[in-house]
Amino acid sequence: MKVLIIEDDKILSRTIEQCIKSHYDTDCAFDGEEGILYAKQGIYDAIILDLMMPVMDGYEVLRDLRSEKIFTPVLILTAKDALEDKLKGFRMGADDYLVKPFNREELLARIDAMIRRTNGNYCNENVIEFKALKLDLNQRKVFCQNQELLLQGKQFDLLEYLLNTQNTILTKDQIFDKIWGFNSETSTNVIEVYASGLRKELKKVEYDKYLKTIRGVGYIWSE
Repeated sequence: MKVLIIEDDKILSRTIEQCIKSHYDTDCAFDGEEGILYAKQGIYDAIILDLMMPVMDGYEVLRDLRSEKIFTPVLILTAKDALEDKLKGFRMGADDYLVKPFNREELLARIDAMIRRTNGNYCNENVIEFKALKLDLNQRKVFCQNQELLLQGKQFDLLEYLLNTQNTILTKDQIFDKIWGFNSETSTNVIEVYASGLRKELKKVEYDKYLKTIRGVGYIWSE
């Protein structure tokens, strides 16, 4: 899972990144406009948003994202602790609000709970299910009809991304940025290799039919 941190204080941004990196991949934006550009890629499971930033403040970022129908869950993380600030954040579409200074464990718990609420297909055991297919996110194992599928590395990440975006066409660029990251030195051609390997494993349980290739565009998981 991937989290976008929009925070203009680079030291604090790095601190947040260190706090959550054992659980989430991260990208960082250091002003509101940059944050919007990142968020519009549609590759994030959650956004951590500061309010007091140059160029565009957090409220403006939130208003812009929601007006563009981008409903990625947003946790406002700010020093502003007044009730009116919290209410304003929630009215504008924030999913949670946490005041600095923060506790690492509470931050992780809030992000996890926010993602579960939003995605709906997450359960308390941190398992994603599709029919008889089950992804155990804690152990990074996949089971179907009492059989374990042996997915390697990013094959698991690819399947997780597909299941979390069912019935949505994912372009190769979206998949690449989500799983390999903007700064990866490889090319988008690697996606075809991993998709082929994933499809071979799914075929063992006749679930390869749900992974569809949109020629020249990308992939979709759909019935």
